[in-house]
Amino acid sequence: MSVFSLDALDLAALLCSRVCHDVISPVGAIVNGLEVLEEEKDAEMRAFAIDLIKKSASTASARLQFCRLAFGAAGSAGASIDTGDAELVARGLLADERTKLEWNAPRVLMAKNKVKLILNLCLIAAASIPRGGVITLTIEGEGNDIGMRVESRGPNLRLAHGVPALLAGTPENGHVDAHGIQAFYAGLVARDSNMQIDVDVNAERVLISAQPQSKGESLESALSTTSDASDNPQVALG
Repeated sequence: MSVFSLDALDLAALLCSRVCHDVISPVGAIVNGLEVLEEEKDAEMRAFAIDLIKKSASTASARLQFCRLAFGAAGSAGASIDTGDAELVARGLLADERTKLEWNAPRVLMAKNKVKLILNLCLIAAASIPRGGVITLTIEGEGNDIGMRVESRGPNLRLAHGVPALLAGTPENGHVDAHGIQAFYAGLVARDSNMQIDVDVNAERVLISAQPQSKGESLESALSTTSDASDNPQVALG
């Protein structure tokens, strides 16, 4: 099936919508807390408002730091990112009293788009366990042979409908909206990094793996994408 091509302006707009969606809730809570401080004289209510502001500010900061690495430029073209920094922002966003993050990866400098892919796959895994659980990231190999696996386990385990197709760049009905843009973007980053994504789901876990494509697979994919995108060029990443 042909890889879907999204206009660069549409991609930028949808990603901005996604980031705004993630940040608006804690920012709104900060505003509410400040309003309480202005109006309330009761010491208990003021303490509650201050606690709300602190927690919401921490949440907003964690989400912005994560988005900066997962979606942002994070350095000049060709830059590498420390996987330790990726682990830090992933723990800040995903790990809490309900969700445990197991990070089985060495601390190394890695091509920035591969780090973006790791974070985006972790985000998809987290969404599959809305009531919490365990997310396990494993990175294996070195250099161009690096592969990664992200597994999620927990109650109410469910991968959102359409995610495998979005990752493959073949969205249903040939349409991507703000709800699906993150998974579609993850697929874009994978293909730009010459990685093949596979999704395996059963009753106990969701497993998403990304492995380097062979040279033959890469050439075939490039020829297909060039032909399909001639009328609507796909945005270049990097």
